[in-house]
Amino acid sequence: MDSKKRVFQVAYEDNVATALSELLTGERAALIGDHQEEDIEAVTDIPAGHKIALSDIPSGTRIIKYGVPIGAATEDISKGSWVHLHVMKSLYDERSSHLDVKTGAPMDTRYE
Repeated sequence: MDSKKRVFQVAYEDNVATALSELLTGERAALIGDHQEEDIEAVTDIPAGHKIALSDIPSGTRIIKYGVPIGAATEDISKGSWVHLHVMKSLYDERSSHLDVKTGAPMDTRYE
């Protein structure tokens, strides 16, 4: 495992953690913070600052971060996968489903 790769789990009950640097498929990263396991393997590429699933998350299940639900899975998410707008919806921002997955730019508003 590359000891420089780390993900941060905020609360013990979280089912996602934040990648502190980009993780490529197959890379392992150490968990830091209030973590349940020592490390995790990325099964998809995960951009720095984005969420990684700490366990399998079935469709409809709440995404837990900071010890509170922040969203719900819109499809089954495998442990080690990137968790973002393409597989979840926000519980706080109804517009999140209209944002570009990579940039976060609104896709439902045209700017001229």
